[in-house]
Amino acid sequence: MAAHSAVLSMSKIINPFWGGRLGNTVKLITYEMLMLQPPPAKYGGRHTVTLIPGDGIGPELLNHVKEVFRFSCVPVDFEVVHVNSALESEDDINNAITAIRRNGVALKGNIETNHTMAPSVKSRNNLLRTSLDLYANVMHCQSLPGVQTRHKNIDIMIIRENTEGEYSSLEHESVSGVVECLKIITRNNSLRIADYAFRLAREKGRSRVTAVHKANIMKLGDGLFLQCCREVASGYPDITFDSMIVDNTTMQLVSKPQQFDVMVMPNLYGNVVSNVCAGLVGGPGLVPGANYGRDYAVFETATRNTGKSIAGRNIANPTAMLLAGCMMLDHLRLYDYASMIRNAILTTMNETRLHTADIGGQGTTSEVVQSIMRNIQISTKTTL
Repeated sequence: MAAHSAVLSMSKIINPFWGGRLGNTVKLITYEMLMLQPPPAKYGGRHTVTLIPGDGIGPELLNHVKEVFRFSCVPVDFEVVHVNSALESEDDINNAITAIRRNGVALKGNIETNHTMAPSVKSRNNLLRTSLDLYANVMHCQSLPGVQTRHKNIDIMIIRENTEGEYSSLEHESVSGVVECLKIITRNNSLRIADYAFRLAREKGRSRVTAVHKANIMKLGDGLFLQCCREVASGYPDITFDSMIVDNTTMQLVSKPQQFDVMVMPNLYGNVVSNVCAGLVGGPGLVPGANYGRDYAVFETATRNTGKSIAGRNIANPTAMLLAGCMMLDHLRLYDYASMIRNAILTTMNETRLHTADIGGQGTTSEVVQSIMRNIQISTKTTL
């Protein structure tokens, strides 16, 4: 049964989960704050979104997203663009970038980066983010109902600079056996990501921003990043600012993660911290992520692994990808649809028998998705 007829009434009883604290009033990120306006709907109120299946479990999970969207009558049409990570040519990723520029929004699976290929072959994930200037990677790491973890009450927002740092892909071997890898930190980009983090914190009612760095060793590079964070912090007297060295950060995360609120950091540290935080709340199958720029937005799972070893086995956890789809719907201002699907996902997570193997259960991907659609159906009947 499709759920279209009760979408508006559902909004009265369901609060969006991703974007606010559990148990508190939920505040959606405003688009003035993001400096990014969603593309207008086309004739008939429908949106066109670029869909990049990616590698590993990406294609099957995105098929489930399409299945849930169809069932819920979400007014989104997908333009599918395939990217072949085995090719050295960049034609396919350039086609994907062109499609995102045309549509303004994308939902993607992770694209494998084969480290055995020639150094001249750049990561397609990197090319996509740098070409579209998706400078802010945002991940909300939150304890979820029904998921048993060592730590409780985790609620951390991670803001990662997404376009430079060690991911600048600038390295060379001028002398045999000696490789120089350049880490690029610029004042403009550091100020930009710091300001994004503080404005996000203010919009979400957060009280603290922590900058993660290694300025004790990289005094110029990380020192510049830290100084930029301090400069921006001075303009937000209502928000407490502190900083922490990256190695201490990882120890503090696994010992007392509740001390963190909003975290901002350069690219590589963001990669490490994001994966640690995902592990703290149950694993990579649970946490969605978003990449924002001035003009475009791309949504994906928060941790950038392909899940290649479990592809095609119907055991992957669909939660992270479905929640990424909900973040995308929020971005498109389709809040009622996002809330309806998100609420059904969280209801399903309380059913332990449906947990997939990554969180200690024996449920299959398709069983989880079927349960989500049943919960959508039940909730819409209740509100009719």
